[in-house]
Amino acid sequence: MTEAKGPMVEANRISKMLNMVLGPERFPVKVDELAQEYSRQCFADSPIDKIQGEDLDGFDGLLKANKSRSKWLILYNSAVRSEGRKRFTIAHEFGHYLLHRHQQSEFQCGDDDIETGDRNKNNIETDADLFASTLLMPLDDFRKQVDGQSVSFDLLGHCADRYGVSLTAAALRWIEIADKRAVLVASRDDHMLWAKSNESAFKSGAYFATRKRTIPVPRASLVYSDNCSGAAQSQSIQAKVWFPREPAYVELTEMSKIAGNYDYTLSLLLMPEAEWRQPQHDDGEPEEDTFDRFINNGQFPDRK
Repeated sequence: MTEAKGPMVEANRISKMLNMVLGPERFPVKVDELAQEYSRQCFADSPIDKIQGEDLDGFDGLLKANKSRSKWLILYNSAVRSEGRKRFTIAHEFGHYLLHRHQQSEFQCGDDDIETGDRNKNNIETDADLFASTLLMPLDDFRKQVDGQSVSFDLLGHCADRYGVSLTAAALRWIEIADKRAVLVASRDDHMLWAKSNESAFKSGAYFATRKRTIPVPRASLVYSDNCSGAAQSQSIQAKVWFPREPAYVELTEMSKIAGNYDYTLSLLLMPEAEWRQPQHDDGEPEEDTFDRFINNGQFPDRK
């Protein structure tokens, strides 16, 4: 049995090799050339033989072996307008090739599998996303771009340009290293398409289960249709506007920007570190405890 490989270990190993050969200013990664050359050098009996764009129906990326499994093909959806998304898709499928090709001979990845894979740590789409993010935006270099600076969509746009990825991918990478609770929400027509919380936010119960139900954006939010100006905006509001379980004294910073290539709006929600934690079931659902019942009844802790 082939030993399972970790997505970050694999991506960091390749990054170290690229640093040695090309130096630190090697971005953006030429991921299509890399995937083909690396597979030919390391897995000559079953390399990635071709990478190309096609108008794919129903999914954004495909990794597929021929019948003898002697060659592999990567396809990405050429109809996608974002070049950064196409690059991330290729990296995502390259991740499947390195991490999962011994498990199956074909991978069809839909729109919600790439860039925003499920939180389940055993999910292969999450593995492929983590590989792609780490390969295209190595954490050591990413930190150098953002350390000491206040986050903004302009700063994240600089990162997106440097790494040749979408603004969404750069924002998702940033929330991973945020020193406080952070949540990224994509919405359209006053409803959330998906949402991603960093670990700190998730453990405190600040997350949205968008895969289970349709969730409207708050009427007081910047992205609600009556409030949205189309330009990048920022406001400070009560955290409970977005997260009703948060105490009334907690405020969050909400930033919004239209992601034109995706035809949705991004909301970046920044909150102070939680002073309490909600117990979590193994499936990620919060468990109500005594503190929760006080909060739900409107009885907040005395901070005097």
